[in-house]
Amino acid sequence: MSAATTRSRTPDRLCAEAVDLARAAAEEVAAPGVVGEHQGMVSEGDRVVTHFFECRELGYRGWRWAVTVARASRARIVTVDEAALLPGPDAVLAPEWVPWSERLRPGDMGPGDLLPTDAEDLRLEPGFSGEEEPPPNSAVSGEMAELVEAEDAEVTEGTPAHLATAPSRGSIAAVAEELGMRRARVLSRYGLHAAADRWDEAFGAKTPMAQAAPASCVSCGFLVPIGGSLGQAFGVCANEFSPADGRVVSLAYGCGGHSEAAVMPRPPQPAPPVIDETRVDPFPLRPAADSGSVPTTEDEASADLGHS
Repeated sequence: MSAATTRSRTPDRLCAEAVDLARAAAEEVAAPGVVGEHQGMVSEGDRVVTHFFECRELGYRGWRWAVTVARASRARIVTVDEAALLPGPDAVLAPEWVPWSERLRPGDMGPGDLLPTDAEDLRLEPGFSGEEEPPPNSAVSGEMAELVEAEDAEVTEGTPAHLATAPSRGSIAAVAEELGMRRARVLSRYGLHAAADRWDEAFGAKTPMAQAAPASCVSCGFLVPIGGSLGQAFGVCANEFSPADGRVVSLAYGCGGHSEAAVMPRPPQPAPPVIDETRVDPFPLRPAADSGSVPTTEDEASADLGHS
């Protein structure tokens, strides 16, 4: 360790004794009564010492008034360099500043708010303008141009957005119009994957609702298909009683509001009647003469005995 380093860590005696000078400097820049007790000092270098005083200002718990004093070489007069309010080891500090683009969360935007999109946003890529070659992964890329040339289709001049009339069917501009590519920027593959992951996490096959569903959305009558490549895995729910009404849902998602989950059974057919109620059965009040064991011819002897 060099001698200069040793001297820098050893407080200068005159600067260390200048506590009253440092307090006066702190009271000059602070409000009356907010400079507290002396809390120590630290050597900043050769003949440079910083004194710390307690801060009694409300709302600045743990902060300290720091006054740096120094003296010239071979001089016996100590002067004040600066005085400031600095946070101590236990000071209450505001959280580290984070750019607004990193603080923004879904749902933070309100009416009238504007959210500028970065020019280098990975979720977007340039659309087809007609002035340059389409991007390699675009729907109107080189393969589409070769197909148009093979079919002897019409190729318009100029940018599709500046066409006076609608582009003719079969031209590259018409294909771009149909696919929704006549925009300054469109979703990139990264943007598509990010949206798909986000939607699948909210309304996908791994959610508790889908795990308990009787069937998936792919067979539900309330599912509204969407266009584009995302339509192969997602749709829009149109069931007002479903928790996903109006939301983009995965085809593997499901809920209890499935259109075929509670189909009403047909009413049971009654069994054929055992008794024919359409025919009247006669019930005579008196038995017929030939229904018993007594002969039809009666003799006086049997009649007296009460035989039937």
